[in-house]
Amino acid sequence: MRISTSREVFLTCRGSGSPTVVLISGTGGAADEWTTLPRPQTPLTTATPAADPTAVLPSLSADVRVCAYDRPGTIREDGATSPSTPVTQPTTAEDGVRDLRDLLRAAGEDGPLVLVGASWGGLIAQLFTREDPQRVVGLVLVDSASTWLAQTFSPAQWRAWMAVIAAARTDGTAESPAYDPTMQEFAAAAPVPDVPTTVLSSDQPWDLGVTPGASTWPGWLAAQDDLARSWHATHVSTTNSGHGIQVERPALVVSAIRDVLESVRGQ
Repeated sequence: MRISTSREVFLTCRGSGSPTVVLISGTGGAADEWTTLPRPQTPLTTATPAADPTAVLPSLSADVRVCAYDRPGTIREDGATSPSTPVTQPTTAEDGVRDLRDLLRAAGEDGPLVLVGASWGGLIAQLFTREDPQRVVGLVLVDSASTWLAQTFSPAQWRAWMAVIAAARTDGTAESPAYDPTMQEFAAAAPVPDVPTTVLSSDQPWDLGVTPGASTWPGWLAAQDDLARSWHATHVSTTNSGHGIQVERPALVVSAIRDVLESVRGQ
């Protein structure tokens, strides 16, 4: 989908109905993060993800309008770079909001919208909602990053994480989130609006591995609690999942989205 004279962004949409659900992947993740699931590994196969009708997007599309897209610099499940036009990296959440707004306008997807954001994509979803609460009528955050991490991580963990992200910037085109400027964007944003919101949190420990001997897991959990409170959200903390809930427990994510849709339609 062409969003300007010089840029295209890959978009896939299926189904019909209102509101439209928009799926926003985590760092480096393309649209097929929502359409594929890992295959069981056997002696004759690998665990390479494959298209699966029980993944989040196809499951929802039976009776909901649902879209997913490739941000610039993201990588598809087969290892290919997204065809979305590259941009200079790093990028902030506001950059993500601007691109998504332009993409939806170019595609004629005028809303209302329910945004579903995973990890870094959750920050884009949160900021979009705070900027346009009349258009975004529901929100689902899937083990989302948040501004609270800057407080719940120790200063050493936050600095180390930012250093790891900066060190991963190799060619200037692979997606790289700019967290510190994003924190400033959130500080200047409108207050959290009153929209039906669900926060899904991982409950199987995982660690960013930036401070050996001092796991980031407790800080991540604390930030999830703060995030849910700040949005007055339904907090689903028993997920039987690690960080990639949309891949590990797609039916749970689908159920959470449907619950938000029911709440929106019942207003």
